[in-house]
Amino acid sequence: MAVGKNKRLSKGKKGLKKKVVDPFTRKDWYDVKAPSFFDVRTVGKTLVNRTQGLRNANDYLKNRVLEVNLADLNNNQEDGFRKVKLQIQEIQGKNCLTNFYGMDFTSDKLRSLVKKWQSLIEAHIDVKTTDGYLVRLFTIAFTKRRPNQVRKTTYATHAQIRQIRKKMFEIMQREVAACDLKELVQKLMPEVIGKAIEKATQGIYPLQNVFVRKVKILKAPKFDLVKLLELHGESASDMGKSVPGAKDFKEPAILDSV
Repeated sequence: MAVGKNKRLSKGKKGLKKKVVDPFTRKDWYDVKAPSFFDVRTVGKTLVNRTQGLRNANDYLKNRVLEVNLADLNNNQEDGFRKVKLQIQEIQGKNCLTNFYGMDFTSDKLRSLVKKWQSLIEAHIDVKTTDGYLVRLFTIAFTKRRPNQVRKTTYATHAQIRQIRKKMFEIMQREVAACDLKELVQKLMPEVIGKAIEKATQGIYPLQNVFVRKVKILKAPKFDLVKLLELHGESASDMGKSVPGAKDFKEPAILDSV
């Protein structure tokens, strides 16, 4: 046999399969904690590969964005059409501390609002909160039938739509610029801005189903751990508990000889 012809001798057995390892054996579960302005604090769990060598699990968890239904966060089924985005910003043990990152409507709710024979008015504006977050708000509104109206349609004129949109800009600017992110979220949940727009535009054209349908955080200030811990109802420095009987403790006397 000529040298170098039998190429299979140097290789292993043909068709030998590599041992399959379940990828879940090298993963850890972490609890996701929502800020204190929501009723339910433990949102759920998230997976990440265990820390190994230079690959730190915390680095892979930070800045993850999670989408949660507001009905689950507030134990209120009436808020089921809102989706809240939370961003993981800090890891403490097996807990992931999150902050508000955005809000949106479910597509089925949005489609149920759009109907024939009425005008749809939309507006969006960028506003900076008192704590330095640049937020973009999208509002949506629909014209409403007047009492005892005979006409089938409720279309607003272009001039009326411009006036309504101007009012929307003014109210959104006023409401958001005067509060921080925590206060803004507390205004969004009971639809304070939508009700204010509906009330202010009654003289121009009656509106219905006025909502802030979407909120985006465009720019966030530099990360501050103290502020995040305040949002989660924790103090930045954990002083610890006093040891029972510590006041009664007396140091033993020094012996002359042992």
